[in-house]
Amino acid sequence: MSKTKGLTPMMAQYRRIRSELPKDSLLLFRLGDFYELFFEDAMEGAGILEVALTRRGVIPMCGIPYHAADNYLHKLLRAGRKVAICEQVEEGSTGRIFERRVTQILSPGAHFDESILQSNRNNYLVAVCVRRDRAGVASLDLTTGEFGAGDLPLAELREEIERLAPAEVICPEGDEGLRKLLGGGSWILGGYEDWAFLPDAAGNTLREHYGVTSLDGFGLSNCLLAVAAGGAAVHYLTQHLRRDIRHLRSPERRERGDHLILDPVTLRNLEVLEPLDREAPRSASLFGTLDCTVTPMGARCLRRWLSRPLARPEAIRERQEIVALWVDNPGILADFRTLLGSVRDLERATGRLSAGYGNARDLLVVRNALREVPRMRRMLVDLAGPDHPSGLDRELHELPELVALIERAVEESPPVSLREGGIIRNGYHGPLDELRQAGREGKDWIDTIRAREIGKTGISNLKIRYNAVIGYHLEVTRGHLGKVPDHYIRKQTLTNVERFHIPEIKEVEGRILGAEERAHQLEYELFQGLVEQLLGQLEALHRTAAAMARLDCLSTLGEIARLRDYCRPDIGTEGILDIREGRHPFLEQVLVEEPFVPNDAALGGEGPQIALITGPNMAGKSTYIRQVALLCLLAHTGSFLPARSARIDLVDRIFTRIGASDHLSRGQSTFMVEMSETANILNHATERSLVVLDEVGRGTSTFDGLSLAWSILEHLHNRIGAKTLFATHYHELTTLSERLDRLGNYQVSVREWKDRILFVRKILPGGADRSYGIQVARLAGIPAPVLDRAGEILSRLEKSDLALEEKKRGRRPRRTLPSMPSGPDLFTWSD
Repeated sequence: MSKTKGLTPMMAQYRRIRSELPKDSLLLFRLGDFYELFFEDAMEGAGILEVALTRRGVIPMCGIPYHAADNYLHKLLRAGRKVAICEQVEEGSTGRIFERRVTQILSPGAHFDESILQSNRNNYLVAVCVRRDRAGVASLDLTTGEFGAGDLPLAELREEIERLAPAEVICPEGDEGLRKLLGGGSWILGGYEDWAFLPDAAGNTLREHYGVTSLDGFGLSNCLLAVAAGGAAVHYLTQHLRRDIRHLRSPERRERGDHLILDPVTLRNLEVLEPLDREAPRSASLFGTLDCTVTPMGARCLRRWLSRPLARPEAIRERQEIVALWVDNPGILADFRTLLGSVRDLERATGRLSAGYGNARDLLVVRNALREVPRMRRMLVDLAGPDHPSGLDRELHELPELVALIERAVEESPPVSLREGGIIRNGYHGPLDELRQAGREGKDWIDTIRAREIGKTGISNLKIRYNAVIGYHLEVTRGHLGKVPDHYIRKQTLTNVERFHIPEIKEVEGRILGAEERAHQLEYELFQGLVEQLLGQLEALHRTAAAMARLDCLSTLGEIARLRDYCRPDIGTEGILDIREGRHPFLEQVLVEEPFVPNDAALGGEGPQIALITGPNMAGKSTYIRQVALLCLLAHTGSFLPARSARIDLVDRIFTRIGASDHLSRGQSTFMVEMSETANILNHATERSLVVLDEVGRGTSTFDGLSLAWSILEHLHNRIGAKTLFATHYHELTTLSERLDRLGNYQVSVREWKDRILFVRKILPGGADRSYGIQVARLAGIPAPVLDRAGEILSRLEKSDLALEEKKRGRRPRRTLPSMPSGPDLFTWSD
């Protein structure tokens, strides 16, 4: 039976439109001043939107006000749902319903909702496809126009997606294995037409969208998987979501060899983008402490740089050169950053305008940014000279004609709405000025009518008001109703007043409202004309916004280097890591109770390949190994470092295994997670990697853990050759330095006083022979009886170790240890 049988024409229209939409979307169907949801959409949407579920006959329905739709849309997007917007596109007539059409479909990875978007991070839609053991990945940010594509080994795909942290991921709907691999992430995962991911079809999609006959100019001619993913993403946006993506930049080919690989575990453990503790201040992360950018697009750029550091020495040194210029010219630096701070978010303003979501205020953002370009270029020439190889000023486009056009056309404080007037300046367009004059004259004539009627009737408080239902009318209070002339036509009775019409008012009302309506429509058309003019300069605007974002990052790195006494590291390719008096980049900024103690680090070259670091809890082992890794990462971004001096040679990856965590939902204990992460390191690290391991083996029994840690160290030394920082409580491992010639022992220095310890935070050569666990427990506030008893047990355990040593030397120990004070026999063994 047809689903439309027995339905009204309007509901049949709804059913037809709904049947053409993705099943995982919700349809907002415009009915007058409301968007309505019906049937299953209503039952689901009412719960998400927190609105009442009602019924029209037997049909479930709920609705939201049209004028307040934005307040509700973000709830649906946050819930991971697609939202189809169906508008009335023409007036209805007798016996005929409104024509309605879906104008757009919003999704978590393709929207402009400012209440969800974060200014300092991209909102990515990612498309993924797989051929055998390789994967194609394309990432697009609709709000900025950024578009990148590349391929990588399938084994690294999940890590790449987690690093991008997209809002939405699409893949071929028939690839169940890929959907399983990508499931369970923080993103919304959906399937799309399999054929759209075929290289031929995807290539045609890209060529048609960009109006080219070849993809060679994008560097994609020999990268079929990148083309497949990129073309599918464009097809999904234009055909499935029906989006205007004229502002999408040309796809950038992303090569894995251009960037240092940081997996999500490393980004998390080193707190590169976010603090591990969600309650910690934002500054308790590398991004948080470095983010002194003055524009939102600069903040997004810095975030990308930190998650994708450079891997080529020439590119790193080029950034260093520019940072050095800023450090050496603090006056220009301060003036430039002040000027840049007035730019705001040129990227997203341009994106909103070109995608049809912008308003007149976005035009002013574009104007204000472009207006400062000439001054910026002069400052950059003063900074670096006109022939500086970096070409700092060359990507900043001035576009004076566009600036003058917006200046001449747009009011300085326009409203948000595009349909209520007040956008276009007087004097810009003659016909608009005439319509406005007609409206003003009509209102003046209304005032004349009021004065005349007061004089005729003697009703001193007579008013002429406007109401959307009955239009302009005379309003008379009850105390003066006796003075109302017979020719007044009563239209409405309220508690305290009566409302009347007279023919003359209706005649003037037609002129006023007609002029205002035509003026508002003309202003909207003029605004659209301004946007079209802007779109003609889209490529130059993209380049200017990207250049401003990079300059914001580089000037920020210069400002931080200058204020925090950072040094410029030497970059080489010989596998040397040598840091003198290095400091933790964000801990030194947040520590208030004690000064941060600098430490040296030396791996590779004349230093050891592996640094084995022992010492008590709380002494600073974990801080130190994280610090070295963070400085290595920072050096690869082109930043200066918090150190007296540094030599950081290129590494291919930074691996970390730090802290205790579990994945109980996946059935993985803390120790299982620890071993999984360690396995990933041992299977993928190379001699060019930097490996940071903290307390490996502590999640299981002492002998199991010690044996694993021992074997892992041997494997790193003998098989892999990676530069390694290995912090441990197993001080027994220090004896490995006698067998492994590239392993060096280091300890965190402490001072003892009576039964207490003082943390010195200094890393010194040599191994610790104690863990000081009881002393640290005392600092933590463990009750004294527990500490005393622990001391007694520790003493007996140490004597037990001595007995075992005697046994190894041929002496027979006692079969059972004597009982300890206040307790039973605890340890027995047989020969």
